[in-house]
Amino acid sequence: MASGILEVFLVSAKGLDDTDFLGDGSNPSWNEKFTFRVEYPGSGGDYKLILKIMDKDTFSSDDFIGQATIYVKDLLAIGAEKGSAEIHPTKHSVVNAENSYRGDITVGVTFTTKVKENEEEKGEFGGWRQSNF
Repeated sequence: MASGILEVFLVSAKGLDDTDFLGDGSNPSWNEKFTFRVEYPGSGGDYKLILKIMDKDTFSSDDFIGQATIYVKDLLAIGAEKGSAEIHPTKHSVVNAENSYRGDITVGVTFTTKVKENEEEKGEFGGWRQSNF
């Protein structure tokens, strides 16, 4: 089982109608990164990332705009085998509860396996423990 870090980079969106993203309108630019700890293979086996897009309301509840689903099973499998894998920023469709198209969101995803502390110390190239000082 591979344990690692999944980084999700929200870049931007286009065509999100009926939104009021604090003045950004229907084409917000976020440039935000979110980090999650994941295990592969995990229980369940769905291996998808669901991004729920909400607008921001000041005096009422935020409204659900739609969601984008990114399947990450292949990304996790490659990352588990090679140590890391990446999906470059790519457009994904945002759909509402009725599966109607609401716009696009651009997202990049990276999975990097976590090296255990014991494995770091067993490197082939020596270190301070192998020095003469």
